[in-house]
Amino acid sequence: MPWLRARFSVTAYFAPQFAELRRRCIAGGEAAFITSLCRCRKWASRGGKSNAYFAKTRDDRFIVKSLSKPEKASFLEFAPAYFEHMARAAASGRPTTLAKVAGVYSIAMRTQGGAPAGAAPGPGGQGGGPFRDGTIDVLVMENIFYDRQISRIYDLKGSERSRFNADAAANPQDAGAVHLDDNLRRSNLQAPLLVQQGLLRSMEAALWRDTSFLAGLGVMDYSLLVGVDRESNTLLVAVIDFIRTYTWDKQLETWVKASGILGGAGKEPTIVSPKQYMRRFRAAISSYFTVVPDGHEVEPPLDPDAP
Repeated sequence: MPWLRARFSVTAYFAPQFAELRRRCIAGGEAAFITSLCRCRKWASRGGKSNAYFAKTRDDRFIVKSLSKPEKASFLEFAPAYFEHMARAAASGRPTTLAKVAGVYSIAMRTQGGAPAGAAPGPGGQGGGPFRDGTIDVLVMENIFYDRQISRIYDLKGSERSRFNADAAANPQDAGAVHLDDNLRRSNLQAPLLVQQGLLRSMEAALWRDTSFLAGLGVMDYSLLVGVDRESNTLLVAVIDFIRTYTWDKQLETWVKASGILGGAGKEPTIVSPKQYMRRFRAAISSYFTVVPDGHEVEPPLDPDAP
């Protein structure tokens, strides 16, 4: 295929706020961030069901994900609250479980004479890569598994509906497979996830603050991403996919699934109201980890209904 001349334009949303966040949170600061983004490759994420386009920087530090129009609109609406929440966490020294969003951009491409016949569709819809005229909205987030030897990955929502990955269960040695809630419930019967009491309560406290913040914004359908690093005997956790708010289409999805029209064996739908989602998520996450006594009296888990 002959080479094409193309013009790109990039719109950076909330540029000063993201620059300050990167300064605080990214080793090497802005220079390291730009260097990472200069070299990316398409990445086949194995965790979600969406048709989103994914890429990963070649140094493995950042993940790029395309945003749908509703996701972009939701984020732009609650972005000021997100920056305030992250700033409060940094100022107080209290941990947060929210995966750090490093930037949100719109990238427009225009070629001389448009796309050639047979060009692959662009991301944002729909297969392929960015090979024709158009605009794609993307979010850049940290890769919480950067520089780690992860042996197992879990994507946890606290739901019992359609939360079993049979392929992952059949291939337990596949470190890239993404296990879901029911996979973890089954594996916990033989090999529970053990966490020291102090660390678990610290994680719970951060998770309660973050989920309360998300529920206040009307956000639901997020996940707790968990990575098991057997070499260092640690768990890495982060809340991901917290961009979408509870809009009319999500409410409709809740009603359809709750009605049983699509089956589901009477189980509660994955998508419920933000407050319901927060409570269910908290209760499930608390039950997924087993406390290792640390010499102190075993404390009960936090109340899922706490504000």
